[in-house]
Amino acid sequence: MEFGLLGPLVVRRGDTVVPVRPGKQRAVLAALLLNANRFVPVEELAETLWGTAPPPSARVTVQNYVARLRKALGAEGRSRIDTQTGGYVIRVAAGELDVTQFEVLLRAARQAARDGSWDDVAAQAGAALALWRGEPLADVESELLAVREVPRLADLQLRALETRIEADLRLGRHGEVAGELRQLAAAHPLREHLHALLMLGLYRAGCQAEALAAYQAARRVLVEELGAEPGPELRQLHQQILDADPALTLTGRAAPAASAAAPTWPPPRQLPAAMADFTGRGAELAALTQVLDQTGVGGLGTVVISAIGGTAGVGKTALALHFAHQVAGRFGDGQLHVNLRGYDPTGSPATSAAAIRGFLEGLGVPPERIPASPEAQAGLYRSLLSGKRMLIVLDNARDEQQVRPLLPASPASLVLVTSRNQLSGLAAADGARLISLDVLTHAEAVQLLTARLGAHRAVAEPAAVDRIASLCAGLPLALAVAAARAAARPGFPLSALAAELADSAVRLDALDAGDPVSSVRAVLSWSYQQLGDEPARMFRLLGIHPGPDITAPAAASLGGRGQPQARRLLRDLARAHLITEHVPGRYAFHDLLRAYAAEQAHSTDSESSRRQATGRVLDHYLHTAARGAFLLDPAMEPVALDPPRPGAAAG
Repeated sequence: MEFGLLGPLVVRRGDTVVPVRPGKQRAVLAALLLNANRFVPVEELAETLWGTAPPPSARVTVQNYVARLRKALGAEGRSRIDTQTGGYVIRVAAGELDVTQFEVLLRAARQAARDGSWDDVAAQAGAALALWRGEPLADVESELLAVREVPRLADLQLRALETRIEADLRLGRHGEVAGELRQLAAAHPLREHLHALLMLGLYRAGCQAEALAAYQAARRVLVEELGAEPGPELRQLHQQILDADPALTLTGRAAPAASAAAPTWPPPRQLPAAMADFTGRGAELAALTQVLDQTGVGGLGTVVISAIGGTAGVGKTALALHFAHQVAGRFGDGQLHVNLRGYDPTGSPATSAAAIRGFLEGLGVPPERIPASPEAQAGLYRSLLSGKRMLIVLDNARDEQQVRPLLPASPASLVLVTSRNQLSGLAAADGARLISLDVLTHAEAVQLLTARLGAHRAVAEPAAVDRIASLCAGLPLALAVAAARAAARPGFPLSALAAELADSAVRLDALDAGDPVSSVRAVLSWSYQQLGDEPARMFRLLGIHPGPDITAPAAASLGGRGQPQARRLLRDLARAHLITEHVPGRYAFHDLLRAYAAEQAHSTDSESSRRQATGRVLDHYLHTAARGAFLLDPAMEPVALDPPRPGAAAG
């Protein structure tokens, strides 16, 4: 098995991710792993979960969490987590825990530095840094671990960086690390050794004036923040640079020519945090993992793209980031992320050129060395990614044209695209795998609500939780907003929220957390506002259609349009994920989209036009039923019907 803490907590058995429930169960596992093969008292685990004031039931609760962890780990769970008097020990073999691997590699790098084997130093420190997938313990909810362990691990990462950079400087790679050192010195302005490395790198690159300016900048920060002058290391190096001391000159190895666009280390780690209580999506995660495994990233010579589409609020970004964090360790050259704002309330999607420029900056290219023309920037971007194992997340894409310039030529890279459109063109022309998300199942919706509300509150009112899950139509955004409203009113029964949501006239008002990105109505509106006039009109009329789903002939009657046009409009809405073709030829949408469509119909279309649309579709059903009845029983007495009103098509 593999256990990962250098980023979001992850457990793998081979290539299969072992699910560990979010919340306190995850914190117990992290606390045990941070003390792998050592005894951890129950009291220490309780402090990890509740701080210095654990509840009276803490011991029993910890025992329950450990039992669930054993079950999650499968057949070997009991042998993995051993019960001892007053506590537990988790058994972890060599190479199974990334924290231990990192520490072993860092010690080896330091030993190689003492031996003067700088190639080995760079290799060992680089391998150690490649284990990092983001912020350590990123999705573990424990204030104690956040205060005690995260800073310790972050400091070790910084030491590994300093070790690797020092090796690079010894090996004549000063041209490659200058940009990285600038970023690190700016991020850690009180760490004098980083400033010293930056000064040395600049000096060896022939930039004496910049090296001296770097010293003055460091001195200014130290004096302003600490009220102290730089220490001996910085002062001595400053004097050596002033004197052009020959001791600073690289000897014993020819310095390679520095590339103006050489990628820097550490690799970019731009992934936003994944959702802590991610729920469901087992089939989609399995499909994504299968895509990655079947293509054998790094060996087939094809770019792999998974375009993740779905309606607003269905959890496209959450799925993409959850999977990205799971597999980030496979992409040692880093992760890039950009929000393309394809469906942004400002109405201005990001341009591909702006995204590429941001990626170049993330890859460590100094601003003054970024080419002026977008074409040259795109070429530099592809050059930097050539041969790299890079994970790229393109979130909220508008269309294929916005995405294509951002696709690398490297066969070892994976690109995840999220969009409210299907982006079928990526599948046709670029070999993308398309995954369309539906709403959560009822069981998954209940599970998500339980995770957000807390087990105690959910268990106390199971019927209310079940009702809220149904009224939210399985839409993750709606479920999250409902849970947030319940959390804001801890003294109110959940049945009160369920009753409020049950009123269809105010349901969308109840699913508004006061922020555009957490309002179901606002988020749905961003997709609706992108529609043309005719698709928007059809969408509104579908909201007042009396049946659970609709066919193209019925939609033609509803809209008073010909059947070919109705089919095109339904396909347009399906591509925008505002309706779903749930069986061939029949279209439907979930209750919240229906409520939003009906709301738009009542605010946009006159009462007369709504009545006419309803009359046309009812005429269609009436005349279709009459014709069907006659076909089934030609001997029946015919029913006299008035002609269908104009625009209604008899079946």
